[in-house]
Amino acid sequence: MRDISRRGLLGTGLGAAAAIGLTGCGSSGTGRPGAETGTAGDKGADGHTRGTGPAKKDVREIGDGSTADTGKQPHQPSAPVPLEPGQTPPQFVIFSWDGAGEVGNGLFPRFLELAKDHEASMTFFLSGLYLLPESKKSMYRPPNNPIGASDIGYLTDDHIKETLKCVRQAWLDGHEIGTHFNGHFCGGSGSVANWSASQWRSEIDQAVSFVTEWRTNTGWSDLDPLPFDYRKELVGGRTPCLLGQDNLLPTARKLGWRYDASSPGGTQVWPRKRQGVWDLPLQGMPFPGHSFEVLSMDYNILANQSVNSTKGVPSRYPGWRKQAAQSYLAGFNRAYTTNRAPFYIGNHFEEWNGGIYMDAVEEALKKIAGKPDVRLVSFKQFVDWLDVQTPAVLDKLRTLGVGQSPEGGWNAFFKQT
Repeated sequence: MRDISRRGLLGTGLGAAAAIGLTGCGSSGTGRPGAETGTAGDKGADGHTRGTGPAKKDVREIGDGSTADTGKQPHQPSAPVPLEPGQTPPQFVIFSWDGAGEVGNGLFPRFLELAKDHEASMTFFLSGLYLLPESKKSMYRPPNNPIGASDIGYLTDDHIKETLKCVRQAWLDGHEIGTHFNGHFCGGSGSVANWSASQWRSEIDQAVSFVTEWRTNTGWSDLDPLPFDYRKELVGGRTPCLLGQDNLLPTARKLGWRYDASSPGGTQVWPRKRQGVWDLPLQGMPFPGHSFEVLSMDYNILANQSVNSTKGVPSRYPGWRKQAAQSYLAGFNRAYTTNRAPFYIGNHFEEWNGGIYMDAVEEALKKIAGKPDVRLVSFKQFVDWLDVQTPAVLDKLRTLGVGQSPEGGWNAFFKQT
């Protein structure tokens, strides 16, 4: 049994204090080719449509115009199909981002550009409060906490505008917009760990309202809407601190969510559903130089390097960066060369320890992308694939443990199904 370190499960969201100047996230800087043209485009080798965002004439504003129905999302893979007899499963890798706010450090556009360069799709778990001005914080009624309270900072107006640009561009580039809920409460009686199913429903409803009513809440009528219907787009999330999943799941199921990515301490095996919802947990992965494993998230690596401090000893940054990148790559290679279990990586747009975790995840993505059978997808795209597989095939895949290869190869393995 592997000893997965539980130190540092908290993570943090972005705070307004992190601002160091604004950067753009417009389509001219980060979009995949033709994202605004409304032309048809081709399909690349990965099955993603190359070409195009919705033509402006197809935009149908929803509600107050904060969001809009613009038709089918661009840059999506071809419709998934069941595995054929003896076929090697794809190696799915899902890069995800908690909070997904742009606070002037340029990290959101940086990773949109990286994803474009490597034809990758990702999941951005947007914190609803990142679209609510601090002047309107009394609108937020967090369960078991004072009105307007939040354990992450509200963004400045300029940073809300930048976040809107980046979220808009992310969806046009083919990425998924999920939720990281709102106030990120991790400790004390107000912790999300103690919320009931009905309280989770209140938190979700508020998160949705902040995304779908940002025009009303900000008074900004001159900005383009987000180009998606968020109530349809939202099919999964990740809870703050990876807490509270047991009481969240009944609400998630009622809302029609397809997955939840909140469970900590998962292993690199093929997933199952819990209460009718795909359970896609952060996973233990090898941690070079240690006998225990670390969860597949930047903050959890940090917690085991600088003991929860986001500003450790600078002389150790190069070694920690290398260790983080090696950990991601070790997790990937263990799955890729054995049971092909999906690999989930969680991140924050933060410059902890000099930004080494951003550099490490970029290095890992570059080395993973382009390998045979590898698919860099969003959680939504992954569950699309899961949902068309036969139960017998998924049951068979779940018999493979962490680092266990199919005996006799994949053809022989599936012949036993």
